[in-house]
Order: sequence, then structure tokens, then C-alpha cells
Amino acid sequence: MNEAAPDLFAAALFAAWLRASAPLIWAALGALVSELAGVINVGIEGLMLVAAFFGVAGSAWVAMTWPGSAPGLAALVGALCGLIAAVALALALGWFHLRLGADLIVAGIVVNLLAAGATVFLLTLLSGDKGSSAGLASAVLPVVHVPGLSDWPVLDAWVNGDGGQGHHVLVHGAWMAALALAWLLYRTRLGVHLRAVGENAEAARAAGLNVERLQYIALALSGALAGLGGLYLSMGYLSLFQADMTGGRGFLALAAVFLGARSPLGTLAAALLFGAASVAAAQLGLWDVPTQLVHMLPALITLALLVAASQWRRHRLQRRARSASSLRSPSSNL
Repeated sequence: MNEAAPDLFAAALFAAWLRASAPLIWAALGALVSELAGVINVGIEGLMLVAAFFGVAGSAWVAMTWPGSAPGLAALVGALCGLIAAVALALALGWFHLRLGADLIVAGIVVNLLAAGATVFLLTLLSGDKGSSAGLASAVLPVVHVPGLSDWPVLDAWVNGDGGQGHHVLVHGAWMAALALAWLLYRTRLGVHLRAVGENAEAARAAGLNVERLQYIALALSGALAGLGGLYLSMGYLSLFQADMTGGRGFLALAAVFLGARSPLGTLAAALLFGAASVAAAQLGLWDVPTQLVHMLPALITLALLVAASQWRRHRLQRRARSASSLRSPSSNL
């Protein structure tokens, strides 16, 4: 029993790591799609927040309208409402940029500010509370439990989380989404076209591709993926909506894209690193560590990793340049 305690503790930390990483993975994948298509989505934070709010609001509306309905119906309707809201806002961002010519970065910042203010305003109208939706009877999305592991408590804790109750469907879904996105981007015609537009829009247009339509598709996918991350926060990680509950995860997702070298698996690894930083910060919070330092830890780790990655890429480019110079030098002396 005592020998298994450290293993169970490690498994509990692993489960916490998965839960903390899931919203970052969804958001980072959303940021990656739009980035590869040449329309970097700075509004990821706002898309997550909007999806989180409308997921709770939609499920609460079903519960109030049809009190006897199944909780699964309320959760499904709420999830659809959250996804529709996130995709619609992402497409609105594309319309402002692609049709009206607004600066994409500025428009993304406006989306974040609009989402932060509008969700608090709507939350006040809906529940009378500016802080959270605790007074609303909102539903949560289901968990996935892998049966047959009760005889192996450590493995059960790793696979099914604390108490063996199962992981949220969007925790397992985040891993599958990363693999599916890698397949989409590198094994399908749509993925090749999206990446071609991001590499050189004019060349893609000359090749007959509808650049604007492809970028709208990328933003819609970005909104859906970021929306799933927001839905997990309010319908999985918690069972309610809180003002500004995203807590900067959208900006960490953008950092994960560049730290992961703009690839699906690299982005996944970077999001997992940031998730581990969040878990480490939570563990430090249990000790006598100043809360200010605890809140700063994920951001400090992000900055350190970005600087290290930048220095590594610069060193690699310099080494390649020296290698190319050494290969040219013999022929230049002839």
C-alpha cells in the first residue's frame, strides 16, 4: 500500500497535467491552422471565452425551458451554441480583415476586448452576477471511462484520472485532434492548399486557388478548435462560467505555435509543456511560496522557452551558413 502511494501520486499529477493541457492543446491547434493559412488569429483568447459562455448559457436555457429534459440534451445544445458563437466570431474577424481591410492584429485584439466585456455584460443579464454563472443550472459534457482497469490501480489512475472516474471527453479528444489535424494539413488536398496560401498567397492565387475562401475556412476551423478549448473550461474543467476564465490561455496557445515550429506535433508538445508549468504552479501554491510568484511561473517558463528556442534556431542557421561557406571556399580558390 505504501509502495504504491508514490505511483498513485504520480498518476494523479499526470491526470492533472492532462486536464491542464487540454484547453491549451485545443487553442494552440486552432491558432496553428490560421497561422499556416496566413491569417494569424490573435483573437484565440476571445473565441475561447465566447464559447465558454455560450456553452453554459445554451445548456442553462435548455434546462430552464424544458425542465424534464435529459442532461445530455442540455449539454449537447450548449456545446453547439458555444461552437457556433466561436466560429461566427472567427468569421467576423476574417470579414473585417479580408473584406474591409482591417489590420489583423488590431482586429484580433478588439475581438479579445469585445469578448471579455460582452460575456460579463451578458452574464449579468442572464444570472444577475458579474462574477460567475453559479446560480444557473448548466450541464457538463460527459467523461470517457476505459473499463477493466480496476485491478491495476496505478494504470487506472493514469488512464481514467483521479478515482478512476474517467477523463473528460475533450481531454481524450485533444490528443486525437492533434493527430487528425496533422493528417488534414499534410495528407489532404485542403491541407496542402491551406499551407500554400500561407506560404505565398499571390502564387496560390496565380495557381487558381480561391485564397479568400481558404482563409475563411482556416479561420472557421480555428474558431471551432479554440471553441472546444473554451467549452472544456466551462463544461468540463469547471461546471460554470467565470468572468475571464480563460486566464491568458489563448496567448499561451499562440506562443505554443511558434515554440512548436508551426507543426501539429511540435505545437502539441509545446502545449503540454505549458500545461506542465500550470500544474507545477498549482503544486507550488500548496507550499509557502508567494502567490505572485505562483501566478508568474507559467508566463516566465513561456518566455524562457521562447528565448531558448529562438537562440537554438539562430545557432542552427549560423551553423548552416558556416557549413555552406566552407563548402564554397575550395571552389572559390580554384
